[in-house]
Amino acid sequence: MKSAVLFLTLYFAGTYSQQLCDHPPSEWCSTWEIAKACQVEKQCIEYYSHKDPKKTNEPAVQVELYYESLCGACRRFLVFQLLPTWLMLNNIMNVTLVPYGNAQEKEVSGKWEFTCQHGPDECYVNTIEACIIDQLKDIESHFPVIACIEQSANLTSVLGPCLAAFAPQLSVKTVMDCVNGDLGNKLMHQNAMRTDALNPPHEYVPWVVINGKHTDTLQDRAMGALFNLICETYTGPKPDACSGKEVTPLKRDSVCLN
Repeated sequence: MKSAVLFLTLYFAGTYSQQLCDHPPSEWCSTWEIAKACQVEKQCIEYYSHKDPKKTNEPAVQVELYYESLCGACRRFLVFQLLPTWLMLNNIMNVTLVPYGNAQEKEVSGKWEFTCQHGPDECYVNTIEACIIDQLKDIESHFPVIACIEQSANLTSVLGPCLAAFAPQLSVKTVMDCVNGDLGNKLMHQNAMRTDALNPPHEYVPWVVINGKHTDTLQDRAMGALFNLICETYTGPKPDACSGKEVTPLKRDSVCLN
């Protein structure tokens, strides 16, 4: 019943955007690009989040993404690989987002100061995203907001619209109080320590860790076809989505070097 209701929601949500959408309703959630073109991203997230998982005691695949907010390669991986893979396979994978990347920190008068690879705006957006993750807690709530920010043309000015669309229960003021206060500083220091503790140390971002491990082979496979990698890594009964097609691959050399 939930699936039927959600598809009806998809249909009516998409009727006003026919000029942008050349796909039938049955395809609107097949890829993130089509969902964006048909302006039904939120409804697709709801649809995949409500799909019933197959009962299993097998552990979910753990995926950690170490990234920085203004890195083009990070943004492409998060929006075009990780997000659609998670939308279709969220019942068999857990995602952890760590915004920090190739930044540097130093302690000055008892407070941490950060220098980011792409300048002050990147430090600012990194902190916004760290605060969103902290305030919304579970991945189902904060990942859509982070993806909304990362796919925007101007990342520094979309907090309000992205919260309104995907997490209206969280106010801009609450996020900005965190960003400008001690909590935001503490969260970024925690992300710095977590990133600096990577073994092996990260050489670039996006840096992908699967089930606690990072190797060149895992990174290449994640960048090339994360969807297939998750399906193959999961040891329980494969969900129906694993019989579908892979997500658009990305080039291995699309990284921001440390």
